[in-house]
Amino acid sequence: MKITEILNGKRAALSFEVFPPKTLTAADGVRAAVDGIMAVRPDFISVTYGAGGTTDDYTVEIAKRIKKGGVTPLAHLSCITSDRAGVKRKLAQLKDEGIENILALRGDLPQDFKGALDYKYAYQLVEEIKKTGGFCVGGACYPEGHPESSTLFADIEALKIKVDAGCDFLTTQMFFDNDVFYSFLSKIQSVGINIPVIAGVMPVTNAASIMRITKLSGTYLPVRFRRIVDRYGDNPLAMKQAGIAYATQQIIDLYANGIRAVHVYSMNKPEVASQIKNNLSEII
Repeated sequence: MKITEILNGKRAALSFEVFPPKTLTAADGVRAAVDGIMAVRPDFISVTYGAGGTTDDYTVEIAKRIKKGGVTPLAHLSCITSDRAGVKRKLAQLKDEGIENILALRGDLPQDFKGALDYKYAYQLVEEIKKTGGFCVGGACYPEGHPESSTLFADIEALKIKVDAGCDFLTTQMFFDNDVFYSFLSKIQSVGINIPVIAGVMPVTNAASIMRITKLSGTYLPVRFRRIVDRYGDNPLAMKQAGIAYATQQIIDLYANGIRAVHVYSMNKPEVASQIKNNLSEII
């Protein structure tokens, strides 16, 4: 099933994310995590791209596993360090396996990378995928602006180029203040971006990791969220419980305000996915 079909369904959608192993020895643990998240029966599961040439094939393997398990997979594909021939091979592989959905990403350029780039921007990858045909293509967006953009409005202008290149839907970077997301929706609609936008939410279960992530991404942390981290950050079990509760409240508010789809960055944790789904059992 294509993601657009899910987003156009009668009920609100809930999805989760998994990432491939960083090392080959971690593969079995990741497969177990994927199976655990599949058991929650989300509307789809996205699989991040294992860049670097060692684990990137696991993106396709995991997507195949998800599809075989009866859940719709969304395979991430990053392009900035890939040549055109390599991207075409990956697209052919995905098509051969019946993977219909791709999240097209630029990716991060390694610090020691040298050489010419066939792709500098995500919109170029979107165009490549659309030329191949047969895929439902998503793009990433940033409610608070991409860290490399000079302003949010400059980032939205770049987003419009990507959407016009053929994106069928967008998925946001995580955010912790829903008002930031609602404001972002108004801004992109004002420039003619009217495709579905999936709201990205991360249940924070580790205080140290969220501080590291937000420092890199510049994500705004509301005072009420900071108080949770300050109060429970040194108690792992309490932080996990509070983080799941905060994410659940975010999701309920999003659905109540008419948002049709929420994507949970579940960090390969089936127990987090299960608790979130249980907390929303009568809502979705």
